[in-house]
Amino acid sequence: MTSATEIRVFDAHVHIQPWRMLKPGAYETFKKSHPDFEQLLEWADDPRKFLAFLDRERIERVALINYVSPDVMGFTDEVNEFVSRYCQAAPDRLIPCGSLHPRYTQDPARQMDYLIDDLKIKIIKIHPPHQLFYANDYLHGLEALGMIYEKAQEYGIPVLVHTGTSIFPGARAKYGDPLALDDVALDFPKLKIILAHGGRPFWTEESFFLLRRHSNLYFDISSIPPQNLLKYFPRLEELADKTLFGSDWPGPGVKSIRANVEKFLELALSEETKHKILYDNAMKLFFGV
Repeated sequence: MTSATEIRVFDAHVHIQPWRMLKPGAYETFKKSHPDFEQLLEWADDPRKFLAFLDRERIERVALINYVSPDVMGFTDEVNEFVSRYCQAAPDRLIPCGSLHPRYTQDPARQMDYLIDDLKIKIIKIHPPHQLFYANDYLHGLEALGMIYEKAQEYGIPVLVHTGTSIFPGARAKYGDPLALDDVALDFPKLKIILAHGGRPFWTEESFFLLRRHSNLYFDISSIPPQNLLKYFPRLEELADKTLFGSDWPGPGVKSIRANVEKFLELALSEETKHKILYDNAMKLFFGV
């Protein structure tokens, strides 16, 4: 069995966000799950403190997931400037993920250019249950969503799409159905799409089907308790080249990135697969190496 000290870790799904923007209901939901919430605020204010935490957890790189959700979460477009500025503290270790909300973006093509060219955003997040649309609603009049996909495809950067449920007040679970991504994968065949959370808990079988069908689909295992991962995806070895480790820290129920890594290392997977999921796949997807 691989020792936790012998393997490099790239956590592809971590949240460092401007928590003070949260709407009251979301703020209370988050705070209840974290008695150390004041420390999270400190780390969001000072990337040096967060980097020290990563050192203690023995995590080499992380993708910092931010997205626009004024209706459900309270996050505005300001999250993009926040994460861009934050990641400048250690661009080799902190990977910025930003977002547009297609309902509130007047010029999505220009805004995508700004995110990628000026802010150096490396991943685009789409959160259907929090942004309140289906991932394929560009087929039903939400033209700005299609432009977001088109520009991400043009730039060659991945789009991370939340699949599965959400516990935050106002979130609508129906929009988390990953089957909508069947259209996206077909209509944007060169777009790299990551299914965040693998559709858990309702749609893991649908996610497995999609991941095997489409060469441009990947998924992260964030918010799935690692000890349960093979219950949701018993044929995970077949997805060894498409799976990214993610913790969803500090999301509700996720106490420690390192604890998730160690639970993952206990799984009955080949050593090669563990290395790919914990580090190699993310490096290849985000950096081409």
